Amino acid sequence: MAMSEPWLTLVGMGDSGLDSLDASQRAVLAKAEILVVGERLEHVLADAAPNARRILTWGAGFRPTLDALLKLRGTPVVVLATGDPMHFGIGATLRRYVEAWEMRVLPSPSAFSLAAARLGWPLQAVAQISLHGRSSAFLNRHILPGQRILALTSDARTVFEAAEHLVQRGFGASKLTVLEHMGGQDERIMRFSAEDLLKEAPALADFNTLAVECLGAGAWFAPLAGLADEAFRHDGQLTKSEVRAVTLSKLQPFPNALLWDVGAGCGSIAIEFLRAGLGTRAIAIEEKPERVAMIRDNAQNLGTPDLEIIEGAAPAALRGLEGPDVIFIGGGITVDGLFETCWQSLKDGGRLVANAVTVEGEARLAQLRSQHGGELLRLSVSRAAPVGRYCGWKSLMPVTMWSARK
Repeated sequence: MAMSEPWLTLVGMGDSGLDSLDASQRAVLAKAEILVVGERLEHVLADAAPNARRILTWGAGFRPTLDALLKLRGTPVVVLATGDPMHFGIGATLRRYVEAWEMRVLPSPSAFSLAAARLGWPLQAVAQISLHGRSSAFLNRHILPGQRILALTSDARTVFEAAEHLVQRGFGASKLTVLEHMGGQDERIMRFSAEDLLKEAPALADFNTLAVECLGAGAWFAPLAGLADEAFRHDGQLTKSEVRAVTLSKLQPFPNALLWDVGAGCGSIAIEFLRAGLGTRAIAIEEKPERVAMIRDNAQNLGTPDLEIIEGAAPAALRGLEGPDVIFIGGGITVDGLFETCWQSLKDGGRLVANAVTVEGEARLAQLRSQHGGELLRLSVSRAAPVGRYCGWKSLMPVTMWSARK
């Protein structure tokens, strides 16, 4: 099969059904013999795809339907989706399994484009997120003063969960706009404050997009970078904010990078790495169950519920994990085999950063620098604290930091 001949065509349809499609999209559906469709779109099949002899639905389960679809590779298949399939849609998911040249995508306007048009919001200045089939805690990382958010939802329940997150953080005055069935006959736009939405509990359509304008004068919020120590639940095993800032500068987050946070403590490094955005991923490895619980709570509260958490002792707990682009060793640098396992697993060109506070750990980092090069530095931080009626300097424990590129 020539690379110029895609076998898989994705058609995005709006809420108005066939009326939302242009001539080329209609022609593709009219000729389709094998069709993959979501349950919500089945009602248009008779008119849209009269020649379809085989129909697969995602209602059978994603994995079984995907397996059936991939077995048809090379045979013309049409996938009927909603809006823009490549914007938090099935097209973006299928792209993990199908090469770009195998696909042709014929989108309709995305829900975000339609919502922005109705609200008069410039899309480039809006946080665009999906809460569809995902934890509503993802919203938390975007709750910032003046922030505008457009969110896909799973159903009406998601809107109420979002309002609860806002109220809990002191952003109850935030303006919520619920845009239902955009582009269809049942289109409706409703506006509330987060507080009023929870009080009134209005009936909402399950097919909706949520717009949020964050308002919370004087409310506490988690900044995009530089989280305070108080933002984390911890037992003292925490990379302090000043040291964390330098550590992250050495880790150098970049789009789609995967981090291993080894000896994660309360998860502060992994969480800040994820909050850098642009598709960053992180795995936190922690041995103590009580700290694993803290990591999970911190990830939910700070909007990174996608943090993968491995409970176990390194290096054994590292076996079988996807090779990382970046590694942080926050504890255990003196454990036999830990560094060697990490260094071997690290991708070529990847960065490793390790911190130590003990003399033995510092000696190990000095040894590793002599073997692998890199940069060795020592951080000493003092914070002003009350001394009787006056103020004096209270020193934190010095931290030795080694960073190197493989």
